Amino acid sequence: MKVYFDSRNPSCKTPFGAVPTGQEVTFTLAVGKDWAGNCRLCLMPAHYPAQPVTVPMELAAVDFGCNYYRCTFAGDEPQLWFYHFELVAQSQRWTVLRDPDGQASLSGGEHWQLTVYDRNMKAPSCFGEGVMYQIFPDRFYFSGTPKENVPADRILRSDWGGLPEWRPDEKGKIRNNDYFGGDLRGIEEKLDYLESLGVTCLYLNPIFEAHSNHRYDTADYEKIDPLLGSEEDFVSLCREAKKRGISIILDGVFSHTGADSRYFNREGRYGEGGAFRDTNSPYFPWYQFRRWPEDYECWWGIPTLPNVRETEPSYLQYITGEKGVVRKWLRLGASGFRLDVADELPDTFLDALYACVKGHNPDCAVIGEVWEDASNKISYGQRRRYLLGGQMDSVMNYPFRNALLHYLRYGGGGRFLAAILQVLEHYPPPVVSVLMNSLSTHDTLRAITALGGEPVEHHDRRWQSERQILPEELYWKGRHLFALGCILQYGLPGIPCLYYGDEAGMCGYQDPFNRGCYPWGKEDAGLVAFLQILGKIRKDFPIFSEAEFIPVCFSDEVCSFVRKKGGRAILFAVNRTGEPCPLILPPGFETSTPLAGYGEYDGKSLGGLSGVILTN
Repeated sequence: MKVYFDSRNPSCKTPFGAVPTGQEVTFTLAVGKDWAGNCRLCLMPAHYPAQPVTVPMELAAVDFGCNYYRCTFAGDEPQLWFYHFELVAQSQRWTVLRDPDGQASLSGGEHWQLTVYDRNMKAPSCFGEGVMYQIFPDRFYFSGTPKENVPADRILRSDWGGLPEWRPDEKGKIRNNDYFGGDLRGIEEKLDYLESLGVTCLYLNPIFEAHSNHRYDTADYEKIDPLLGSEEDFVSLCREAKKRGISIILDGVFSHTGADSRYFNREGRYGEGGAFRDTNSPYFPWYQFRRWPEDYECWWGIPTLPNVRETEPSYLQYITGEKGVVRKWLRLGASGFRLDVADELPDTFLDALYACVKGHNPDCAVIGEVWEDASNKISYGQRRRYLLGGQMDSVMNYPFRNALLHYLRYGGGGRFLAAILQVLEHYPPPVVSVLMNSLSTHDTLRAITALGGEPVEHHDRRWQSERQILPEELYWKGRHLFALGCILQYGLPGIPCLYYGDEAGMCGYQDPFNRGCYPWGKEDAGLVAFLQILGKIRKDFPIFSEAEFIPVCFSDEVCSFVRKKGGRAILFAVNRTGEPCPLILPPGFETSTPLAGYGEYDGKSLGGLSGVILTN
């Protein structure tokens, strides 16, 4: 018996993808004429208290040897639904599921997904329609401002651009206590440069007082780390950035604190108080001690990062209350928070933080660190509701990153397209418009190294340290592929996010080698200029937050797609191979003039390792 259903085909399901509450969705299932029974749509909710729903399907048409059964469904509440179809007769019952290619199957498979999100959900405006730029503050730019009140256990480096310390100390511990001096004033001094890249939003890795160079071990949420500057420096940075149309997003590390903090105070740096030293401390209820003081819950078993009880009322009030941490930094000029390890934050905390941010300003943003498909993520045995409304505006789009880098290095355009379409189908449009699309982050290999270097696999830090600078041949291989990746990245749905220094040709394997100093005066000038052109396109054509995504070609060699809104259409195309390849031009692009290009393009074909951006 024949069955046909494709959730991405408008003749089968309309509208495409996620829908707001109250939006009617039409489903059409094609079944061979040899079937004489009934059909029904079966939906199973992912979140309590909703109940399963069965919708009878009626015969709507007969054509081409098939019967077409149709029904409609509208979700009244934000909910994630998993659905299939059932064919029922007196003596037969068939279940129609999704096969690996997304088509209907009678021989088993998975459920389709329907995301119903809060119809009041909208994308915050703080991202703009330009470019995000991520900065690891210690390594971006040193303003020359003398460092004051520096703790004695910090090592201040004078060799800007030197290899970050990676070796353990005499006790075998990685201290992460070497600092190069980058600061907030330094970022402010480089705002004109950032503006030239088309940057409209800065994402800063942690800036609060902490006793490591990465600062994910927060010591005081209410203070700027002294090596980065002062509260006044932060206010000045936000003010000057705003003049250039640039907003500031902060890194919120709320699943744990540092053991060396005013709250836990294991090292005694903060006097006699703190949960580790005093059971009567106001911070004691924040932590989970199995046996006080030495045995406590900590993040991934790392003793320097004790977990907090995020739903403890005093902690929740401290972070999200009217006079809490989040509102303080929003009032001082921040435009939102990126939430570290968002999947370790309970719903109660996420709800409260989101309400806090939006209560201050609806155009401020909450971004979640989620490495998988955030629409259906299961964390600690619980299906999360990040993207249904009320928790997150956006997520770090690792599915795009992983698929794009794999395509550039190994081919497989179909796999890349599948990753794009899955996100577009599962994520609400307001989320899609502001997805954080990175090729590198502080937690990944630098893109040029990932594309041109030897695979890191399970190589140790010593091996990685010896390959911080790629040989010239491997550098240029990675550089070419990175430039092509940027062409696609800047056109994909969402916001392109540059990790500081990628545009300058920085390389590096895993932490800490991906966190080197920006090479001021030693940049790859050609690559910087190319990224400035791409940034200008984003600014000159403010259509990308709402533009339709139209695939053109996704082969092993060439990837191309169109972004279209109204009468404006822009084509993004790359050839990842070393040989020329013909370029399929959609109607309207036959005589287009390139907005930007990398390598050779003659109007009909792309040269080896080439890319082009065309407009109609």
